[in-house]
Parts: sequence; C-alpha cells; structure tokens
Amino acid sequence: MRTSGLITLLALCVPLLMLLNIAVGSVYVSLPDVFHILSGQEADEVSRQIVLMTRLPQAITAVCCGAGLAVAGLEMQTVFHNPLAGPSVLGISSAASLGVALLVLLSGSLGFGLLSGFGLLGNTALTVAAIVGALAAMGLIVVLSSKLNNPVTLLIVGVLLGYIASAITGVLKYFSTEEDVHAYVIWGLGSFSRVTGGQVWVFASLMALLLPLSLLLVKPLNILLMGESYARNLGLDVDRARMLVICSSGAMTAICTAYCGPVMFLGLAVPHICRALFHTADHRLLLPATAVCGALLALVCNLLARLPGCEGALPVNSVTALVGAPVALRVILKKKR
Repeated sequence: MRTSGLITLLALCVPLLMLLNIAVGSVYVSLPDVFHILSGQEADEVSRQIVLMTRLPQAITAVCCGAGLAVAGLEMQTVFHNPLAGPSVLGISSAASLGVALLVLLSGSLGFGLLSGFGLLGNTALTVAAIVGALAAMGLIVVLSSKLNNPVTLLIVGVLLGYIASAITGVLKYFSTEEDVHAYVIWGLGSFSRVTGGQVWVFASLMALLLPLSLLLVKPLNILLMGESYARNLGLDVDRARMLVICSSGAMTAICTAYCGPVMFLGLAVPHICRALFHTADHRLLLPATAVCGALLALVCNLLARLPGCEGALPVNSVTALVGAPVALRVILKKKR
C-alpha cells in the first residue's frame, strides 16, 4: 500500500512540476494564464508564444530525457552488476559527441562555418550527426557482445571506445576555429531548450515507443540479478538477454544525447534514489518508478537552471552534477563500508 501510494504521489508531481517549469523563467507567466493557453482560451500573444514555442517543448523534453536516461542507467547497472554504471558507460554518448564534433568542427575547417550559430537547420543537422555516431557505436558494441561472453570485458571495451572517441574529438578541436570550438562546447553542456518546433514531438514519440518496450525486459533483468550461472540454470539465454538490454539502453541514450546533448549523472543517480525510496530490487516496480523519478529530477534540474532570472542561465549539466555527484559518492562510501 505504501509503495503504490508513493509511486502515485510521484507521478502526480510530474504535471505539477511541468506547470512550474512553464510558469517560471525570465518572463513570469501566471498559472491561470498557463491554464488558459494550454486549454486554447484567449491569452496575451507574447505569453502564448513563450509557453507554446519555448517552455512547453522544454518541459516535455526534460520529462522524456530524464525518464529515458534513468531507465537506461538502471538497465546498465543491472546487466553489468556495477552500481556506478550509467547510460554512457559503453561509450555511446562519446560516440554521439564525436558525430557532432565531426560535423561542427570539420564544417568550420572546410569553410562551411554555418553551424556555429546553430539555428533550426543547424540543430537538425546536429541531431542527425549525433544519432549516426551513437548508433555506429551501439552497432559495434552489439557485435562485440556476441563475441565477448564476459560482461566485465565488454564494459572495459566500451570505456576504451569512449576514450578513443574523446581523443579524436580533442584532435578535431585543436585544429578547429575558435567559433566552432565554442559552438561544440555549448552543445556539450547539455540543454533541454534545444528541441523546438516539430522536433519535440518526434523526440517524444521515439521515447514513448522505447520506454514501454523496456518493460518487456523486466523478467530477464530480474533473473540477471541472481547471477549468470543461476540465470542459465533457469533457461535464460544470457547472451541474448544482455544484447537486448544493451540495445534498449543504447537506443535511449543515443536519442537523448542527440536531442539534448550529453546530460550527465541522471542515469547514474536516479536508480539509486529509487532503490532507497522503495527498498526493492524488483524491476517490475523499480523500472516504472525509475522512469517517473528520472522525469521529476530532470524537471527539478531544469527549474533550478532558470532560477537566476535568465532562462538557460546555467547549463543543465552543472545542475545535474550537483545532484548526481553526491549520490555517486554515497554509493562508493557505502560499498567501502
């Protein structure tokens, strides 16, 4: 009873925080005006543009990104039996960053510095480049997972792939113009405000498809918790289950990184917060609870990033690190004890 009440309360907090995200910013929009605009009633045109074109897409993006990264982190921690594993552990985020670096930094070096200021066309190109880079890395990981039966070895290979992608990105930055390096750094800070117009509905549709599909992996994830030997004795095809979990986590990480940039710590911290709240390792409860808590934490971080009085005043990664890093430190100290 306590568990169902708690998850219901958390789910009800999501629309409330979305309303706060829509109302609070450099220009305050009262809650009655927000309700009028969202319900299609007459309202001030400036407020309507702010709500519908900027803040509503930003809130939807935060919900989708937070839920996706949190679920991806939970899947990675389970399949690798590593409490410090996160969505970026296999180098997929680094590969997405490399795809953006190749587009932004090489475009400037070759004389096509049109992407330095981004804009709608630039944002679309950045999204496509990040997806291509992330999917290329995920494809390589899937091929390697069929050849490497040891999850620890696969984890090490993923980390090394991330280092290689970061090294290539560093070389590209060294030979690029100052404007292009600045544009790439801005993208790397992470933002929920980059997804605008029709892009937000594409992003939301993709996550609305991937998140329910992850629920199909609840049974394999619960069995994998007991260890690979026990899982094989129960008849689970461990290699196939691991590959499916990696594909699920990798796809969500790739899509979130492509649309929002490399948002850090959400996927690492939220699963631990949910385990502490619900006192369970059962993925039948933990997976939906993690999605809800991820959406909540992303909305809180997005709200804190705008509190200084200027919308987007703080990079999202600065706020998520302040929340996620203490959780990671607590996990390390708890394991040491």
